[in-house]
Amino acid sequence: MGLHDTDIGVDPRSVRNISRAVIRDMAALEQMLEAGVIEEGCCRLGAEQELFLTDDRWDPAPIAEHVLADAADERFVSEVALFNLEANLEPIAVRGRTFSDLQIMLEETVALADAAARRHGGHALICGILPTLRPDALSIENLTPRDRYRALNAAVMRAAGGVIRLRLQGIDELLLDHDNVLLEGCNTSFQVHLQVDPDAFAAAYNVAQAIAGPLLAACVNSPLLFGRRLWRETRIALFHQSVDALDTATLAREVTGRVWFGESWAQDSVLDVFRENLARFRPLLTAEIAEDPFETLAAGGAPKLRALQLHNGNVYRWNRPCYGVYRGRAHLRIECRVLPAGPTVVDEVANAAFWIGLVLGGTRRFGHLPTRLAFEDARANLIAAARLGLDTGFTWLDGERLSATELIRDRLLPIARLGLLSAHVDESDIDYYLGIVDRRVVTGSTGAQWTLRSDQALRRKYGHVERMAILTAAMNSNARKGLPVHDWPTAEDRGEGRPHRAYERVEDCMTTDLFTLREDDAVDLVAFLMNHRGIRQILVEDDEQRLVGIISYRTLLQRVADGKLHEANEPLPVRDIMVRELITIEPGTPMREAVRIMREANVTALPVVRQGKLLGIISEHDLLPVVARLLDEKESDRDPRLEG
Repeated sequence: MGLHDTDIGVDPRSVRNISRAVIRDMAALEQMLEAGVIEEGCCRLGAEQELFLTDDRWDPAPIAEHVLADAADERFVSEVALFNLEANLEPIAVRGRTFSDLQIMLEETVALADAAARRHGGHALICGILPTLRPDALSIENLTPRDRYRALNAAVMRAAGGVIRLRLQGIDELLLDHDNVLLEGCNTSFQVHLQVDPDAFAAAYNVAQAIAGPLLAACVNSPLLFGRRLWRETRIALFHQSVDALDTATLAREVTGRVWFGESWAQDSVLDVFRENLARFRPLLTAEIAEDPFETLAAGGAPKLRALQLHNGNVYRWNRPCYGVYRGRAHLRIECRVLPAGPTVVDEVANAAFWIGLVLGGTRRFGHLPTRLAFEDARANLIAAARLGLDTGFTWLDGERLSATELIRDRLLPIARLGLLSAHVDESDIDYYLGIVDRRVVTGSTGAQWTLRSDQALRRKYGHVERMAILTAAMNSNARKGLPVHDWPTAEDRGEGRPHRAYERVEDCMTTDLFTLREDDAVDLVAFLMNHRGIRQILVEDDEQRLVGIISYRTLLQRVADGKLHEANEPLPVRDIMVRELITIEPGTPMREAVRIMREANVTALPVVRQGKLLGIISEHDLLPVVARLLDEKESDRDPRLEG
């Protein structure tokens, strides 16, 4: 969670002071490792559950402050966006029915958050990326009003040169420029912590790195962002691009982003990883650090190492090394950050059991990983799994090539089982939770696959906004039933959340798949596009996607009638016939207002722009399905007893 009394790391003196404090903390940690005062022989797990908050239509709801006050539970803390929440669970020992206990704790925690959200007209959901998210929800007004988040936003945007550019491609493509750090709030994860002995840290950390790819392949749950079908686990790419925004001036040189896998295997201890962090990344945030760790050690205490924790909290490794103090004893943990939230609590617990079993079992079975698996292959495996999920082919130990199904079922699940047995976890827990992972892999039914399958089925009948609302309602309904995702039926419209109410704004039904031209293009292309694609308006934009004109079917016909499509057998440029005086509309404009403007201006379409950039067009054609749906609903609501 880091420190909350932070500031942006731009003041040179503050940056120097925090850098020196981090180095001092690492020296103190080295002394603690040599003295053997860090706790060992105790295997614990911890977890952080991130959630989305929605309204009754399943749109993101900025009610986190109200939910926190209402729940009045110290486990809940704020996140960067007001429509997110995080719950930190009490650590528990890995033995006996530990995963059954974890499931009970998680279910109680999520239920408590949902009950508090319901008292404010909303819901609390666990899902990697909320399907109903739209860019307008990421306005700076939804940044949680805390100094920490203001400082983080300022630091990231300063590094990005004022603009974060998303460039993601899967089945669909997403190109988006954004002006704040709230893109990070599109992601929610289920972060699992495992306490390990100091002497075993390097080996355990290397195992966590090696298994990150196949682990993620079995757990992918975030294939949609703003309705676009992207990676099976889009969180991975989105988090990279939303936090690792780099000014384009730096791209000519090799620059390491703060969201990263690392650059080499750990060799000796946790200090290898902390030192690598400081060597690569200057402090992003600063704070006043009062503690002298050596004085605390001399007094027989366990220092907090707050400067080290602050810096470590702003280096976003997918497997993050953690130092902490619990019940007066210092300890070391590995935090797994690749796992998405959801689809259900039971799926999350199964993922946790798989990961912890693999780390414990792999430390015993994999041998010396740096000689068996190239670090670059481990890193490439993670990216491939994020893109393709269970369709990934992996490079594994000693150069072996395996499909995701072969690697997970034949190699990794047996090792995870042995690892959990070595920690004296109850066999019924092992069979149940690893069995869920096995069934998910056998059937190919990850959360991502369910989402894509359901979205495809809904496309036959519903528009984008309705599909996203129906998907989200179905996710919530299935999660409340507690069914693991491999048992979920394809999503259907059950009338939950009244998704048709989403037709309130222009962006709910505007056309975004546009065919545009440039001013220098030949007018002949206008005729071609109108004939070939059945388009009645062609928008003209410049090279920076700024709208500069429009050509209507009526204008083209008039030019044809006047015989003015060519001059001296040379085709006219588009600029000569386009209309420059444009009536445009913002995407968040109410539909009633859009209809009023179209009627008063006697136009059949309105270009949709934001900050001068062309986003789409709303036309009479786009309004017809809305009218038809509303008429159908009015007909279905009619009481037959009142007729005749």
